[in-house]
Amino acid sequence: MGFKTFIDKTLLRPVEGDRVEYFGEVKRKCNGYVLSSSTTQPAASYTLDLDVTKMWEEYKAFKSECGYALSFNTIVIKAMVEGLKIAPRLNAHIDFKPYSVSGRLIIKEHMNIAMPVLLDNGETFPVNILSAEEKNLKELQEEITDIVTRMKTTDINRTYTDLTLRRGIAMMLSSQMPRAVAMTSKGAFGKSKMGKISDLFHRAPKEENALSPEHVGEGTVCFSNYGSLRLDGHSCHAPLLYPQVFMMGVGTIRDEDFVFRNSKGEIDLGTKKVMPVTLTFDHRIGALNDVVPFMKKLEEIFKNPEVIKTW
Repeated sequence: MGFKTFIDKTLLRPVEGDRVEYFGEVKRKCNGYVLSSSTTQPAASYTLDLDVTKMWEEYKAFKSECGYALSFNTIVIKAMVEGLKIAPRLNAHIDFKPYSVSGRLIIKEHMNIAMPVLLDNGETFPVNILSAEEKNLKELQEEITDIVTRMKTTDINRTYTDLTLRRGIAMMLSSQMPRAVAMTSKGAFGKSKMGKISDLFHRAPKEENALSPEHVGEGTVCFSNYGSLRLDGHSCHAPLLYPQVFMMGVGTIRDEDFVFRNSKGEIDLGTKKVMPVTLTFDHRIGALNDVVPFMKKLEEIFKNPEVIKTW
């Protein structure tokens, strides 16, 4: 990794392969200014009930023959990845300055999905599935299982300390000394400190199977499974993880009765499995023009569940 690449990657700047869009349009600049003035990160949400009946049946059959421990959650994450390929502007970081009415959207080449993991002490902690777009279904499941396992042997404070050190060095090398000193001091002093000053020189966790700083840094997009907590109902809104511009949250899968007209033309009753899905996005990147293609791709996948055999 070269000198410039190290600084750019550590400070979340665009790196080779990323695509940058500047807020040059008058409409987008004005909208961005108004929305930024009203709240720190103006977000909008859309919730839909996704019919997963066919996918659930396909999943049960595929799970028994695939040869590895596959979870339905992994299928949903893989479907999210496929949706992001259709709507790449959702897999991005935003950098907007309201006072100068200027900004840019850094559309990331790789999909590093931030996924909250439930720890043994009952807390949740977001970790990143790195380069999810490069993994097939089996590799994605193995990566998720590995992350959850490694979380149990990782000293999170130490890993974050290493991340802080990397960013501090990158800031100093890019002539941001005041910011570097402020960030380092915040992590080393006061009631919120992460550790001692001497801890900053532990460049990496010693545990061989511990998570790396890349696993706990900012991802490019977020996935959250509220259903894993067995919560009924819908999530109407969820905060974005700045500088991300999009997140997808799913609720508990439930059986829902519905009325339909059968082949004889008679009114009949049926039952389907429904998964609540909440999509939250930064309003400054646009309206639903990027979210709609994403939703259509999700619906297409769950209506044609045999696609998982090609994943």
